[in-house]
Amino acid sequence: MKVVMQVEREQIQIPSGHSFRVLRWSRSLREVECVLGPGKAERIVGEGTHWHFHVEMELTLFTAGEGTRFVGDHIGAFAPGDLVLLGERLPHYWYTRGSSSGISIQWYFPLGHAFWSFPETAALPELFGHATRGLRLSGQTAADVSTWLHEMTDVTGMDQLALLLRILSRIQQGSDQEQSPLSVRSFALAAESHYQQAIAKAVRHLVAHFREEVRLEEVLKLTNLSRPTFARQFKKHSGRTFSEFLNRLRIQAACRELLESDHSVLEISLSSGFTQVSFFNRLFRRVMKCSPMEYRVNRRVR
Repeated sequence: MKVVMQVEREQIQIPSGHSFRVLRWSRSLREVECVLGPGKAERIVGEGTHWHFHVEMELTLFTAGEGTRFVGDHIGAFAPGDLVLLGERLPHYWYTRGSSSGISIQWYFPLGHAFWSFPETAALPELFGHATRGLRLSGQTAADVSTWLHEMTDVTGMDQLALLLRILSRIQQGSDQEQSPLSVRSFALAAESHYQQAIAKAVRHLVAHFREEVRLEEVLKLTNLSRPTFARQFKKHSGRTFSEFLNRLRIQAACRELLESDHSVLEISLSSGFTQVSFFNRLFRRVMKCSPMEYRVNRRVR
């Protein structure tokens, strides 16, 4: 019988004297500071470099860096200025290409929390509900929120709390055009998921080796799960089947190479892990709603 690896969700520690925490990093998502006030911060180990979730909501801004964003069943590219609101227990992961920097805030206001005793917060549950799919913020909403996130690292106490309320109010009042859902479906994983570590290992393996031939048997051995259990838990945690997730990774890599190189479609399909260009073309059109060459031409014009 195969043994199921036990794992807990990320345990976020809110600093004493604070109702939420402010994080920042300047090089790597593993090297993070918890901002306690002007000129005062505490180093912690960041968890954003692997597939994980937590009960806290999160708002994350990348000020530098680029790579691939994983939110629920969403897989997409991100660049400097990327601003995402994550709901409670929504699995996520940022794969960065090189160094990055940014700011993040995390909070947990469950029902019964003093936060909800203010009648002015009555409009926020709807926003928090939408955030269970992940929301990418853009336009003037993103510009305003980004400014206040930067200000939040230079203040403390009531000033910091006031900025959080201003940020939440601005997002709640922003237009639908400036809030793009990322995941097709909502996620709300159980507070403790015994399979989370195994799925995280599988995702890391796929991200590292998607350009190669990836065998399911190798992943099953890595996760120590049976085929039926792996299939069920991978779909539950990522929103996609194993093959769908792998193909989306390859399509995302192909999109990037189409824009950043002059390689032929055949070369790009092969370097992205596809063995048949005809299958690549069909899948690309189904996912991106255009051919690879149309994607290259249209996106380069912008």
